[in-house]
Amino acid sequence: MTTRVACIGECMMELSERPDGSLLRSYGGDTLNTALYLARLGVAVDYVTALGDDPWSEEMLAAWAAEGIGTDRVRRLPGRMPGLYIIRTDGSGERSFHYWRDSAAARDLFAGPGAAETREALSGYDLVYASGISLSLYGEAGRAALAETCRAVQARGGRVAFDTNYRPRGWPDTAKAQGAFRDAMAAADLIFASAEDLDWLYGAEGEAEVLRHHGRCEIVLKGGGSPPSVRVLARDEDVTVPAAPVGSVVDTTAAGDSFAAAYMAARLAGRPPAEAAAIGHRLAGAVIGHRGAVIPRAAMPDLALTPDSERRS
Repeated sequence: MTTRVACIGECMMELSERPDGSLLRSYGGDTLNTALYLARLGVAVDYVTALGDDPWSEEMLAAWAAEGIGTDRVRRLPGRMPGLYIIRTDGSGERSFHYWRDSAAARDLFAGPGAAETREALSGYDLVYASGISLSLYGEAGRAALAETCRAVQARGGRVAFDTNYRPRGWPDTAKAQGAFRDAMAAADLIFASAEDLDWLYGAEGEAEVLRHHGRCEIVLKGGGSPPSVRVLARDEDVTVPAAPVGSVVDTTAAGDSFAAAYMAARLAGRPPAEAAAIGHRLAGAVIGHRGAVIPRAAMPDLALTPDSERRS
């Protein structure tokens, strides 16, 4: 039986500022990036979000389908549009984001007509993946609906993965974010946590916030350094897995998103956690060597996770 994965979140119109000040139009979003790389790695994945009835929403849907991402769970809200953001990248490859998203359609995924159907459909997936950015979209009522949906997934034998991915501008105050992240980590079966995110959220107690779940769930704790390393904690295992050095860092966009995709794909293929982390590093290392979140198909490393006969058509 094919394992079915749902990635929940938001895809926005993306404008990338070039060195000469011109803008390149594309689209992007953290969980969408993860869904795309999961699809490229042969995982049957659907993207779960809300879009409008505008030309750019149509363009997004067509592009996702061309990548092999399932779009049946995308709600269309008449009169609405996707959000917009601009990326600026500095000389070292680090990027900053500037958003226009307050009225984006994705914010109402768990509200209004069709929301109940979305929640019921989600409860049937084998793995549901969301991020801290996903949490920031919905408000208190939407986060409660998402939490209830995740409990339904687990009640039916599925699993829930959560990636911290904290963006302060998405939250009205730090206290709300702290509480929402605590709840999400406590409910997850697999946590991807960044040391930087945890420090921003909880200060010196950040690492303790996630490590309290050791033994209850699988944890991938991403640290800094060059090359970066991750600490993987699963059952009685606690191992640090360094990344291989990369030639040059062009753009760090989607490094964490692609790592999560490769890690989950490897785990779904039966690879042990430490090996899955090494596989995650390989894909992320390829991604940061190219500009933008989505690298050319020809640049995808051969991770040999699933035979061709099992890949989604």
